[in-house]
Amino acid sequence: MTTSREIMQEIAPKLAELTNDVVFGDIWERPELSKRDRSLMVVAVLTALYRTDQLRGHIGRALDNGVTKDEIAEIFTHMAFYAGWPTAANAVRVAKEVYDERG
Repeated sequence: MTTSREIMQEIAPKLAELTNDVVFGDIWERPELSKRDRSLMVVAVLTALYRTDQLRGHIGRALDNGVTKDEIAEIFTHMAFYAGWPTAANAVRVAKEVYDERG
């Protein structure tokens, strides 16, 4: 299976480089917020913006950064009132796929 990063590297290598070096190499490493806190924010924003492809990866990253499934569910519930019910309901489906893939 080809990953999103591999596809980006093939199609837009400079974007892949900036993603790796700036987004994950700098922004995610800043000490002012923990990676866990950053994950909470990113999952909320991607849910609100209906960015399901990116949400899929960041739910996994959130779990890796110590965010619990209950906390992710709470993000979706909270976002339903700010970003819309269909947006939150869709995020739940994406989370289910991620959880199932992770076992």
